[in-house]
Amino acid sequence: MQNDDPTPLADKKERLQRLIQRTRDIPPIPVAVAYPCDKESLRGPLMAAEANIIHPILVGPETKIRAVAEEFSLDLKGFRIVNVKDSLDAANTAVALTRDGESGAVMKGSLHTDELMGAVVTRANNFRTSRRISHVFVMDVPTYPRLMLITDAAVNIAPSLEEKADIIQNAIDLGKVLGIGIPKVAILAAVETVNPKMPATLEAAALCKMADRGQIKGGLLDGPLAFDNAVSPEAVAVKGIVSSVAGQADIFVAPNLEVGNVLFKQLEYLANALTAGVVLGARAPVILTSRADSAETRTASCVIAALIAHANSQKNRS
Repeated sequence: MQNDDPTPLADKKERLQRLIQRTRDIPPIPVAVAYPCDKESLRGPLMAAEANIIHPILVGPETKIRAVAEEFSLDLKGFRIVNVKDSLDAANTAVALTRDGESGAVMKGSLHTDELMGAVVTRANNFRTSRRISHVFVMDVPTYPRLMLITDAAVNIAPSLEEKADIIQNAIDLGKVLGIGIPKVAILAAVETVNPKMPATLEAAALCKMADRGQIKGGLLDGPLAFDNAVSPEAVAVKGIVSSVAGQADIFVAPNLEVGNVLFKQLEYLANALTAGVVLGARAPVILTSRADSAETRTASCVIAALIAHANSQKNRS
């Protein structure tokens, strides 16, 4: 899903509409929304439904959901509501609906992340796969001429080398769904050289060699790379870096959650980035947004989940 027009757009609403256009030729998918009990967590899936991206299944206490809809003049006519008693029940029910094929994705509402992710990862719900679960932020930044995929900034706190391999593979697979033929993966560190005193640089070098040996497939990896070397051709030229990834990366692999989280929030709040967030590695995508996120961010995240669900459906049919 590379931008047809590589010229970055300053207007976030225009960028959202450009993203939504990516789903114009695919049918909307059913999405189980866990505990949509505040304005933005209910308005987001309804906006996505209006744009013909998803069919939301609203899972939570029906009286609360209807009270929020009435308070903010949101029309629930035609939408299925699955009445459960609390947020924990909503999380488990949304996961079960998706596992059993009634929904194509799970979406976080106004519950805590650990409640939803607890339902996703527990073996009792049979929603995990052999792949490590990880999160990717898909960001349309007006100062960068391609989509930026940042991982992991929400789920894995301090991933091991083996876990980073899965995190990268998840992101590469998503990049291909988004239309990036061979995603360019920058493994971030503070410097672009291997330094034995900086473990992130050693792991970056090891991950690149794992890709050379086929342990990570489908992408082009380089690292360690400092962030400027990952995004700026000028910085690459000044430092004399010879790389097919540097200066034009699609995927940015953070050494740990803190780095990834700070990076994506800087881009969202200071660079006017349009942001979408999704969890990968489970049986279906999980739309994981912050409770502070706007309805627009939630809608953008629905687009990414719909594209993944459509790709998975095509793969299963073939």
